[in-house]
Amino acid sequence: MPETTLRVSSPGRICLFGEHQDYLDLEVIAAAISLRFFVEGRARPDRRFIIHLPDTGEEDSFIPEAELPYLKERDYLRSAINILLRLGCRFPAGWEITMHSEIPLNAGTSSSSAMVVAWIKFLLEAGSSRDIAPEPEDIADLAHRAEVVEFREPGGKMDHYTSALGGTVWIKFAGGLQVTRLPSPPGTFVLGDSLEKKDTTGTLGSVRERVTRGWQLLKKVNPELDLATVSEKELLKLSQNLPPEIRQPLHGAVLNRDLTREGLKIFQARTFDPQQFGRLLTEQQKILRELVGISTPKIDRMLQAALDSGALGGKINGSGGGGCMFAYAPDNPERVARAIEQSGGKPYVVRLESGIKVET
Repeated sequence: MPETTLRVSSPGRICLFGEHQDYLDLEVIAAAISLRFFVEGRARPDRRFIIHLPDTGEEDSFIPEAELPYLKERDYLRSAINILLRLGCRFPAGWEITMHSEIPLNAGTSSSSAMVVAWIKFLLEAGSSRDIAPEPEDIADLAHRAEVVEFREPGGKMDHYTSALGGTVWIKFAGGLQVTRLPSPPGTFVLGDSLEKKDTTGTLGSVRERVTRGWQLLKKVNPELDLATVSEKELLKLSQNLPPEIRQPLHGAVLNRDLTREGLKIFQARTFDPQQFGRLLTEQQKILRELVGISTPKIDRMLQAALDSGALGGKINGSGGGGCMFAYAPDNPERVARAIEQSGGKPYVVRLESGIKVET
């Protein structure tokens, strides 16, 4: 039988390098932050699950003995149950559950993926089925299936793996998934919520569709092309007749690919260079703003205010079109936070953090 009480949490994340790259099978470097999603439960005498989500005012209730119908779009809590039921997980007791997020909701910091990661782990503990997913990587894969594959959404795996493993990770997708832990940048970051609503799946789908369509057009004429190796010069030559709305994000994808590889060298160097790290963050923001087209005027102002207040660099975070930015501020993060707040954002001073945690 499960323990009487159970608390599981997992962190949100920032994408350091490789925004909008994971679904293209290109490399990313991401990091878990010290804002977490919590799933807390107490066992009930019956088999009913009752779930309270005070952050959004929602509730749900069910007995997980057979696959559950989906009652809304992206019904992730029920899809996680269904994924685990298919794998043989069973739940001998019911639970009274409260879910709460420190992570800004729908703001590009992976609150939904952190929720699904923590929920999957909670369910495995509640069902005494840890052997179904014994490692954080296994939980990340199940969470991706529950959130993305089950609903045929456009997201990649970066969020789930970063939240499950924690710390800083380099994720390589081509040729089979490889996840490598990296030393985390020293010092603090300041996350800034623009408070602008964003459409995560819409933005992701739009950028992905345009890049994919452009790449397919190029591959039709040049079947040997590889997005992982094509040079910027070659891409610009081959794509010159594509419309700008397709050519520009495709160009941005190649530039971000190269910048991510340059960023990896910073982590692999004997001594971490904070100035170079910050410079590359800001360079990536320029690509995301001017070519990929996912930044907003307000986020641009917040980033400039952060830089003017001593931050070494920064960028928009997540799918874009609103949501959050972050600045690397190892010195005087409080001053940077005030500047972001004065620009209309809601700041959070954060450090990089570990992955899934379980308390019973």
